[in-house]
Amino acid sequence: MKVRLLYTSISGNTRSFVNHLVTYATERDDLTFEAVEISDASFDQDETAPFFAFVPTYLDGGNGIDNGVKEIMTNALADQISYGDNRQHLLGIVGSGNKNFNAQYILTARRYAVAFQAPVIASYELRGTPRDIETVYAAISQRLLEAGYQ
Repeated sequence: MKVRLLYTSISGNTRSFVNHLVTYATERDDLTFEAVEISDASFDQDETAPFFAFVPTYLDGGNGIDNGVKEIMTNALADQISYGDNRQHLLGIVGSGNKNFNAQYILTARRYAVAFQAPVIASYELRGTPRDIETVYAAISQRLLEAGYQ
């Protein structure tokens, strides 16, 4: 089964992780991933099959907990998910960030989960580790199974 992975990457961390995940999947027979980088230059398009969103955390202002939050850098991805009926096909969100920021770690992914009514299925720090790749792959497989796609 081919599954789209939509992501945005400013620093390159998310791009690196998704590329490693795609490579990992090619070594198996059950899933094929199509990685799609979304940026401000991307045109919104209809998603017609299940997909997952990979969301890094970039904040500018506020701490996201008690004095507000201003999300930056991932707005194009949110626009893509919001476009048409796309959110109906969003099966899960994978968040990334820096654990040094404590409660702000994967804050953007948690905010997307609420906004788009989709679960955060996994997370990883910065560029992730080989173990994170395995964990995220397993989480995607499990979510597809739960949603009746495998």
